Amino acid sequence: MNKKLILGITGIFTASLLFSCNSNNKTQQTTATEAHDEHDGHDHSEHNHSAHAAPATTMQKEAAKTLPDFTFYQLKSGIQVTKSDVAKDRNTVFLLFDPGCGHCQQEAAALEKNIDRLKDINIYYVSMNDPALILGFFDNFAPKLSKLSNVEILVDKNQEFIQKIHVPNQFPANYVYGADGQLKAQWEGDKNINEAIAEFHK
Repeated sequence: MNKKLILGITGIFTASLLFSCNSNNKTQQTTATEAHDEHDGHDHSEHNHSAHAAPATTMQKEAAKTLPDFTFYQLKSGIQVTKSDVAKDRNTVFLLFDPGCGHCQQEAAALEKNIDRLKDINIYYVSMNDPALILGFFDNFAPKLSKLSNVEILVDKNQEFIQKIHVPNQFPANYVYGADGQLKAQWEGDKNINEAIAEFHK
């Protein structure tokens, strides 16, 4: 890899750290691609979103009170993960994130420092971004967290999260579902990590 390419990648990565984590989804008619691309400060114009083109369906404006059926894909293996794969004996946390979001990066790094407090919950990190960006996110900010047996890194290829679970205004968006599949807690954006972990165990 030549020096110019390395410097270019480094510049893009550094610039991504400065991006805001706000999302401006104002209407139900906003397409899924727009809902993903309109975070303040994010320039996704160079990303290829053809793999998750917007289906013409209604967006989920309020967080789903009951965990709906879904199909996401494991980041590395591509294996499908559905609602039936969710362990029924503990809380499950869904974390919708954008790899370029500074608050997402901070939360992942903070969770990694508290790994011992996360053993009795399921954590599903979900992103609509390109797999290479998702992989880079965990390599840089939470490599140990991503290797825990109770943590799954999932790609939302068909943008089911915003269609079935919720369209957040900010990232990271956290959703805690109980063993019974009912929503126990939900918040968006920055949150004190001790308060977040307490909510995970609610």
